[in-house]
Amino acid sequence: MKLIDSIVGQAAGIAAIRRDIHAHPELCFEEVRTADLVAAKLTEWGIPIHRGMGTTGVVGIVKNGSSSRAVGLRADIDALPMQEFNTFAHASRHQGRMHACGHDGHTAMLLAAAQHLAKNRNFDGTVYLIFQPAEEGGGGAREMIRDGLFEQFPMEAVFGMHNWPGLAVGRFALSAGPVMASSNEFKITIRGKGSHAALPHMGTDPVPIACQMVQAFQTIISRNKKPVDAGVISVTMIHAGEATNVVPDSCELQGTVRTFTLEVLDLIEQRMQAIAQNICAAFDATCEFEFERNYPPTVNHPAETDFAREVMAGIVGADNVQPQEPTMGAEDFAYMLQAKPGAYCFIGNGDGAHRDIGHGAGPCTIHNPSYDFNDELIPLGASYWVRLAEQWLARS
Repeated sequence: MKLIDSIVGQAAGIAAIRRDIHAHPELCFEEVRTADLVAAKLTEWGIPIHRGMGTTGVVGIVKNGSSSRAVGLRADIDALPMQEFNTFAHASRHQGRMHACGHDGHTAMLLAAAQHLAKNRNFDGTVYLIFQPAEEGGGGAREMIRDGLFEQFPMEAVFGMHNWPGLAVGRFALSAGPVMASSNEFKITIRGKGSHAALPHMGTDPVPIACQMVQAFQTIISRNKKPVDAGVISVTMIHAGEATNVVPDSCELQGTVRTFTLEVLDLIEQRMQAIAQNICAAFDATCEFEFERNYPPTVNHPAETDFAREVMAGIVGADNVQPQEPTMGAEDFAYMLQAKPGAYCFIGNGDGAHRDIGHGAGPCTIHNPSYDFNDELIPLGASYWVRLAEQWLARS
């Protein structure tokens, strides 16, 4: 690997910052301490900052030369509402909060790049360092855009990166087109008529209606959309009744829908609503249908993806840059890619840096209470950010 020597030399100090962030996790739009730490480090390195965008976001501005060209690099800074199982020294000090997705590592990699860029301005133009809050369900990218991110900091393209457990350290993965799915939630309340369980004919039981509905939803996937178009409908919660001998008045279904295109999402939402309403009508019941669209699909732009791939190949070799199989997980960097050209990539995290004695060894995925970001990635991820910015701004 062709890592940048100065970044390697500073890696231990950046890893200490990463572990400090890990020990003090903050949830979406509450990342005050994390933002303070990021702002303090950028200021220490002579980088002008802008604060408060998207509530707790921080943007660093590294300029050199006279060119008006600019590129954006983004890291997310928030944690998850999870209880950490690890007991190492930098484990979470806050009950019910944990950096279980590696955003502490994403922040550290971008800070390492910032430190190098500030000291070695081998570019002509501007690099915007975007430290974004509230990726985990809060839509922080959308809120930063609403607050004028791309108007106040005009950039030609924007790039994002996420660690990926199971992909070997020293490897990257990315592909053009959809790489992560849209994330959407639904809630359906079936209104029947309660009765004694011994006299079901006196009421309208919403439970078998719900069962019919759950089964029928899967025909949307198998019979309404094209087989080559990906889509997932998952009913994850069913709530009804309070007593074993009473037919309830209502039954509530909740779950998620994931797609790679808005066209498939439109189809699924329309068909789900029609099925829900008509099944209820067939059984002399009614329903309330709610469908909330959260994050859109994350879709990489072809030219920017090709550019990023070339940068990666120059660092780790072409054989270590593999296509990214799309995942049905969601990511709010999608909003940035709707507004600007760019690409979102994955950097190998190995087994998830699961190293806590007492919980055993073996692979550990993100959103896992035993997860920890692998500090070995910091020099590689930071070297990628620096080379990406330098080469983008050097393009004719």
